[in-house]
Amino acid sequence: MKRRLEVCIDSVESAIIAQEAGADRLEVCANLVIGGTTPGVSQFKQIRKACDIDLNVLIRPRFGDFLYTNAEFQMISEDIRMFRELGADGVVVGCLKADGSLDSDRMGALREQAGPLQMTLHRAFDVCRDPGQALEEAVSLGVDTILTSGQAADCLGGKETLKKLIRQADGRIEILVGSGVNAEVIRQIMEEIGASSFHMSGKKMISSGMAYRNRQVHMGVPGIGEFDIFRTDKEEIRRARLVLDQK
Repeated sequence: MKRRLEVCIDSVESAIIAQEAGADRLEVCANLVIGGTTPGVSQFKQIRKACDIDLNVLIRPRFGDFLYTNAEFQMISEDIRMFRELGADGVVVGCLKADGSLDSDRMGALREQAGPLQMTLHRAFDVCRDPGQALEEAVSLGVDTILTSGQAADCLGGKETLKKLIRQADGRIEILVGSGVNAEVIRQIMEEIGASSFHMSGKKMISSGMAYRNRQVHMGVPGIGEFDIFRTDKEEIRRARLVLDQK
């Protein structure tokens, strides 16, 4: 079974670093600091020119839950069509109903819109009511991959659920293990839970190049300053790649 390493990135610079470090596939996002949102068109175009590995695009119009208004769903649908035309290899989406079940009608419409593209059901899966049922619905809809931490804060906490999901999937759908993934975590749980696909950011914080810094004005996320920038750490990705290749 092929061992896959997917890296989520939110900049052209991080995309290039991740590919050079051994990523098999990228999840292209904006705003990873808030869990990721739909990237910009120019950002995607630059990454597509710079990288020749698969690019799956996160289609998420906003931070927060996955119960979307009609306007938001229309945005998701139109963005899928747009990124398909721009040369994406896949899309990463997820819609839930208010009762916590997978919104199969909307997911089916998005699957149709995606056409031949790969489709990943993102971590909306981790906040659904019944993961076993959602897995079966995803299979029936033609979803290719489920990105999940096993409905826990991180994949170590969810490893027992992940083990059950991988067994239930039985090769019908890829279970992509995410949240808290690094080389050591892969080494700990890969054989234990039978996982072969892992998703990580491997990000580090670098300092802004700004020499002048007005620290009296704060416009961003609490606890993160305007002069802190997230960037993929090449060594983190390389270490993860090495573990996957050695096992």
